[in-house]
Order: sequence, then C-alpha cells, then structure tokens
Amino acid sequence: MMKRRTFLAGATALAAPLPLRAQSDPLKVGFLYQAPRDDKGWTERHELARVELQEHFGDRISTTFVENISEGPDAERVIRQLAQQGHELIFTTSFSFMNPTVKVARQFPNVRFENCTGYQRAGNLATYAARYYEGRHAMGTLAGLMTETNTIGYVASFPIPGVLRGVNAAYLAARKVNPDVRMRVIWINTWFDPGKEADAATALIQQGADMIMQHVNSPAPIRVAEENGVSAFGNAIDMSEFGPTATLTSMVFDWAPYYVQRVQDVLDGTWGSGDTWAGFGPGMVTLAPLNDRVPADVRAKVEAEIATLSGGGAHPFAGPLNRQDGSLWMAEGATPTDEELFGMDFYVEGIDGSLPT
Repeated sequence: MMKRRTFLAGATALAAPLPLRAQSDPLKVGFLYQAPRDDKGWTERHELARVELQEHFGDRISTTFVENISEGPDAERVIRQLAQQGHELIFTTSFSFMNPTVKVARQFPNVRFENCTGYQRAGNLATYAARYYEGRHAMGTLAGLMTETNTIGYVASFPIPGVLRGVNAAYLAARKVNPDVRMRVIWINTWFDPGKEADAATALIQQGADMIMQHVNSPAPIRVAEENGVSAFGNAIDMSEFGPTATLTSMVFDWAPYYVQRVQDVLDGTWGSGDTWAGFGPGMVTLAPLNDRVPADVRAKVEAEIATLSGGGAHPFAGPLNRQDGSLWMAEGATPTDEELFGMDFYVEGIDGSLPT
C-alpha cells in the first residue's frame, strides 16, 4: 500500500477527521459508476480497484457498486440511497457526479464522500484525481515522433480544465519533438458514447490524422484506428486488445492504492477531507507497455520523458507559453501553480480550431 504522505504530497491540507466509527461491523463502502462496470475504460479501472480493495481488507469491509447512473437527479437519488443504506464511505467516480455529491453530503454530515475529478469539498467531502496531463504529455512525445502525416487527432469529451490540460499537454510535447505537427480536436460532449466516439475518430482520420488520442471512456476510437490502419492511444485502461496493431500505448490509472489508503483512514479514525492530485511519481498514472513497433530510439525518448516527469525534473507547461490568441500565459522560466492549472480554459498557441461555447 502506498504511504499516505506519498499520495497527499502537494494536496490541500486535510480537514479535521470525523467522529470515530463503531468497530464491530464491517465498514460499508459504496461506489457510483456512470457507465457499465465492464466498459473497458474509465469505469472498469475503478471497478478493478474496488475488487482489489475488497480483497485487501476481506471481511473487515463490504463494498457495493451501482453502475449506469446518469448525472443529475438520478445520481443524487442513488447517492442518497447509498447513504441511507449505511454506507460510511462513498466514492462517486465522475466529475459529472460532483454537484449531486455535494448536495447529499450536506444531508449526511457523518458519512464520508469522495468525488473523483471534482473540485468542491466540505468537511465530509474530499476530492481526488490523477495528473492526466503528465501521461498525455508523454504520449504526445510518442505521437510527435511517430506521425507520418504530422496530424494528431483528439477525441475529447467536455471542454473543462481537466480535459483541456490533456489536449494542451499532448500538443506541446508533440510540437517540441516535431515542430511541423498539427492537432485537430473534436468535442463530443459526453464521457461515454461509443457511437459518437467512433464517428469522431473516423472524421479525424478523414481530416488526415494518423494518430488518434482520446479523453473519452470506451475503446471505440481504438477500434476505428485499427480498422483504418492508423495509430491510437488508449485511455484509463490498457486498450491494446481492441487494436493490437494500432495501439501504441494507453494511459492507465491505478486507483487501488488510493482506495486502500482512504478506507484504512476511516478504519483508523484519521480520514479527513482534502484534495489529492497525483501523477507518474506516486504511480497513480502509468503508461501501458509500448507497442513492439515503436522503434528503440523513440522508446528511449519516451521512457526518458516519463522518468523526468516522475522525478519532477520538468513541467509540461513550463514557460514561455502563450494562449491560442497569442497572449502570454506563462513567462519564460515560470511554471504554473496548481490553481492556474485548475483554471485552464483555453487552447495553447498552435492548436487548430476554436473551443465550443
């Protein structure tokens, strides 16, 4: 299990722990999923972590999951039901669950809630996320070195800071190793819709992209890339089974150590609200093994990039860096604070197209 000080490095200070719980009964832990638990993407990684969590603690805890829950009133209803059923720790695993989680947390002050990728916190509500932009920066290096058309396509969900950080980080890395590279982005305004994801990937390939990146939750773009003979990058879980030739690598999130840590905190009476944001260094973000068709020299450069990011020796958004309109965002030699990264609402200079309104 990862030590707490490792995961919470750079996080906001934790609030005072809630009152101690009774130790006689198993701790009930609930999970809320937006998509099917076997979606072969984002949700499946959380489900695998839940299973690992249950195996770690055995009969000291019992875990419950509810899948295929849409945002809004339906999510609020299910979160409330989990709290009413005696769950003492509830993980809501999507940004779209943030507002419903906030509402229910106010109604159940002695229940502990954790929202993945959200930003609103309370004394009994914590947040956690991975530094996805680090993984996408490393994948951008790979894409920039491997592209033959100098066009990278990106299937994106919503134009929120967490997604924009990934788009920008990938483009900056690709441009650094290949100044001729271009990036085209299609926004589909959903986290999980294999049909829309496939259509967007097809459109990007028709526009000349031979590298397909994604911040959506199914392997549909991987399948399209495989069918069209171009390269792709998986998201959240190793997606290479859906495109053995196409998939150069996938960004993989390992939530299990965090879940184990936070459950142990509840059992120990030390759980407190805070924000955890971890990347390559603590191991919350990793890359799946690179495809065998990646040349040795390219492989070495990507591995060096990962090592540098893991050790904090470089920052994907180090200045000088301009917004898309040419205005200065980060001065030469400067690096953004986490607060500045949280507020990213723009494309960096050089990316094609405009953000949806």
